[in-house]
Amino acid sequence: MERENQFIGQSSAFLDAVERTSRAAPMQRPVLVIGERGTGKELIAERLHRLSSRWDEPLVTMNCAALPETLIEAELFGHEAGAFTGATKARVGRFEEADRGTLFLDELGTLSMGAQERLLRAVEYGEVTRIGASRPIRVSVRIVAATNENLPAKAKRGEFRSDLLDRLSFEVITLPPLRAREGDVLVLSDYFGRRMAAELGWDTWPGFASHVAEELAAYAWPGNVRELRNVVERAIYRWDDPEEPVGHVQFDPFDSPWKPAPPPPAGAARGHTEAPQAAVSGPDYGSIDDLRGAVEAHERAILEHALGKHRWNQRHTAQALGLSYDQLRHCIKKHSLLQED
Repeated sequence: MERENQFIGQSSAFLDAVERTSRAAPMQRPVLVIGERGTGKELIAERLHRLSSRWDEPLVTMNCAALPETLIEAELFGHEAGAFTGATKARVGRFEEADRGTLFLDELGTLSMGAQERLLRAVEYGEVTRIGASRPIRVSVRIVAATNENLPAKAKRGEFRSDLLDRLSFEVITLPPLRAREGDVLVLSDYFGRRMAAELGWDTWPGFASHVAEELAAYAWPGNVRELRNVVERAIYRWDDPEEPVGHVQFDPFDSPWKPAPPPPAGAARGHTEAPQAAVSGPDYGSIDDLRGAVEAHERAILEHALGKHRWNQRHTAQALGLSYDQLRHCIKKHSLLQED
């Protein structure tokens, strides 16, 4: 499992998680990695493996959510020929493949109770039994598991084995979401931006326009680092002028005036459709104590966004905003945007 991504960040929350990973790596105990999607759980698993004494042995990955429940046990523990319909020959499981190395179980919370029971035995005794076999096989495997679910809560509801959770949680590393990593958004944006610029053959990296940097820093990033990388790389590949700072970013790639309309509500009367109501978001009006300043800031933000979207083509921008060319020029001068022109 070789990854081209690196650990990039400077926030204390991020560095604490990396330090805890480095400290746990030499141990031969299981580690549970918790984090939202896109926070880098696989990178943590790779670091745990590379910094351990098993670094030159296999690092085997299995996504527990990618297989139907009927195949998970066969995938984990292997099977003998004729063990079930379609098993024409014997096959080793992931535990045997990872012998003397590390097994990374992603989406652990999706394992069935039956698979959890067999996994517990493998972790406790270092033995696995192929489906259809009568004798166990000894293996030496270090388990790293990851999930974005609340496993203690699932255990209380009887949806996850408490004894397995106890066995796997020798160390628990919880990764902070990107929104909690102060300052890391712009550090990561610059890193991904430089890589994409090099991939496109740009001679220099112009960086981001100030209003784009502000948009990147203010966004909530529900998809975390994976989403940030996509947004940054998409913005750069769409930008046509490598000599000028990137002036526009689109967070939602599906945002389009021509995207399909959502289906009507199930209880809606036939033949009667209602125009969808667009969600309107705006500033917190209750916190405004300077009306003129708030209006000026809002107008400037609209101008910056429109100019970036139209790549500083002023005629196109004026047309999109319903202004004359002279009116747009007046607004640009009013908000001191000429130096970005």
